[in-house]
Amino acid sequence: MPYLQQILFIILLGSAILFFTIKVRDIRANINLGRDENYSDRPAERWKNVLLLAFGQKKMFRKPLVALLHFIIYAGFLIINIEVLEIILDGLLGSHRLFAPPLGAFYHFVINFFEFLAAGVLLGCVIFLIRRNWLKIRRFRSRDLAGWPRTDANLILITEIILMTLLLTMNATDTLLQQRGFAGYADHYTGNFVVSGFIQPLFGTMSESTLAVTERTAWWLHITGILVFLNYLPFSKHLHIILAFPNAYYTRLPPKGQMKNMPSVQNEVLYAMQPELAPSGAAAPEKFGAKDVQDLSWRNLLDAYSCTECGRCSSACPATQTGKLLSPRKIMMDTRDRMEEIRKNIHQNKGNFKEDGKSLLHNYITAEELRACTTCNACVEECPVSISPLEIILELRRSLIMEESNAPAEWNAMNANIENNFAPWKFNPDDRDQWITQTPTS
Repeated sequence: MPYLQQILFIILLGSAILFFTIKVRDIRANINLGRDENYSDRPAERWKNVLLLAFGQKKMFRKPLVALLHFIIYAGFLIINIEVLEIILDGLLGSHRLFAPPLGAFYHFVINFFEFLAAGVLLGCVIFLIRRNWLKIRRFRSRDLAGWPRTDANLILITEIILMTLLLTMNATDTLLQQRGFAGYADHYTGNFVVSGFIQPLFGTMSESTLAVTERTAWWLHITGILVFLNYLPFSKHLHIILAFPNAYYTRLPPKGQMKNMPSVQNEVLYAMQPELAPSGAAAPEKFGAKDVQDLSWRNLLDAYSCTECGRCSSACPATQTGKLLSPRKIMMDTRDRMEEIRKNIHQNKGNFKEDGKSLLHNYITAEELRACTTCNACVEECPVSISPLEIILELRRSLIMEESNAPAEWNAMNANIENNFAPWKFNPDDRDQWITQTPTS
């Protein structure tokens, strides 16, 4: 019987690792669809960002209470999973609490620490579940979260509540069996743990055999839940639990709000004004801006997978708040959805992408959304994991205007004035010294 349990556990663990590896490989391939960009400069600053933004969640602490609860859940997720190492080794070796004998009294301290974190995670998830569904917070009720995104957020919170409950149940029944000297449990007496000790009376009337079944059931459901959760992450917005770290490292170091010019456009203007500088036989740029995800940089695509869908970008966006169609959160979600569609296409066509007549621009993100952006940079400032929806918006808008000549008449008139008069207004540039100093009459 013990060998059968070990075999079942090995099959479960191997399957979970295999499926997770396959999905991670697909995500990596999707990110690599983007254009190459170099983010290897200033490594010291980048590691500092990892510590402050990913580990320390610096931007979250603009709202201290929410940030503290989120930090407890996040720290709990990272630290409690250290215990998973013992559970996995117990499952593989057929042992029970493998680390208890070598760690001695320190083992009791470690498990107590884990239990305090588990209680914090459980409480935090309950509060966030209530906050997300019963408090009328606008960014949790907006139209871009309709359907699966809203269900996804709730499902993760409920799953974490169940996992923490199973952990405490497992410890409470385990220590009761140790006290009663039940075979297989009395060998390593650890004493009661602080949090699970409070719920021991719920199981006190159970027989030893029922307690053993309850403990084993909680053990199996806990580790199975963790492995299922691991494989669910790549399909969920909660992939940011993992990608927040590389996203923080590869964050943009230039000052926030500094926009990237297109060298190809700058050179075209330069060569038009100074033709003697134009290299002989220089090829014209293939395209301007981005129409599909392959035209964006890999950094933009990493952003899309790192998006937490928290909506802080959209709640700060003046276009969103005034009822316009634009939502920076939706820009990131649409980019991710388009990547997933392309990957399905590649799989269906045996490793090659077959043109499907769709693109990120128009099929997922409309011209109306792009035109609503004021480039105020509020979305970038607010994002807790350093995502830039603005970069994607600008690249798509460049394609819209420079490739398709698709711009409102007002924009075209302004651009023509800038080109001809060096100002947005239709005044003779030779008279600039007159009209620029004129005082408007009342």
